Amino acid sequence: MKASDIVTSRINKLPTGYVFTYTDISGDIERKEAVIKALNRMAQSGKITKLAKGKYYKPERTLFGNLVPDEAQVVKDLLEDNGKITGYPTGASIYNRLGLSTQVSNTIEIGKNEVRPAFRRERYTISFVRQKNTITKENIPFLQILDAVKNIKKIPDATLESSLRRLLAILRDLSETDHIKMIRLAAKYPPATRALLGALLEDLGKEGVTTPLRKTLNPITSYTFTGIGSVVSSAKNWNIK
Repeated sequence: MKASDIVTSRINKLPTGYVFTYTDISGDIERKEAVIKALNRMAQSGKITKLAKGKYYKPERTLFGNLVPDEAQVVKDLLEDNGKITGYPTGASIYNRLGLSTQVSNTIEIGKNEVRPAFRRERYTISFVRQKNTITKENIPFLQILDAVKNIKKIPDATLESSLRRLLAILRDLSETDHIKMIRLAAKYPPATRALLGALLEDLGKEGVTTPLRKTLNPITSYTFTGIGSVVSSAKNWNIK
């Protein structure tokens, strides 16, 4: 069987919207050039779509045009490197998933230890924010929540009060062990984030675990979250006004 026929057969078996590379398709095919030519011909004919250099997908076709892959597929190569997690989704898509916002954005934010300039893939703008903590599969959910706490004033399509109530509900569903993990990770976030997390946990009756968090804060520094007192009664205990 010709290399082009093998490539076509393998791509036909892939689900629509799945992003793949040359190595996903080539397998035991010895002629690299033949595989690359086959992929380029299929992209030119519209059977597959080129997402970025060396990255393709089989588009899902609808009455309204071809659909682009979902966010997870678009950025999956930016989240892992040889099986090691190096980044995680954050920003608007996570605010939406956490129930903090109903807005859907064309910008995909990724938290990484080493950031790079923003760039475009299809209709998405990919941007990066620096994460000072080690990124692991286990701590990503906590980092995403901490990012929401850090950026609570910037969450689109939401008021501070509604975001605070939602964060209280999210934190309430976590275990004390989870709270302790989050406090440890919060040490590398700005002071205002640490103070707000402390106030939220104290409001949930978890002041017993917040001592390490309080020790990281300057007792004479105050933080402004206008209107927080109507939702978080412990705010004043953390110099938040």
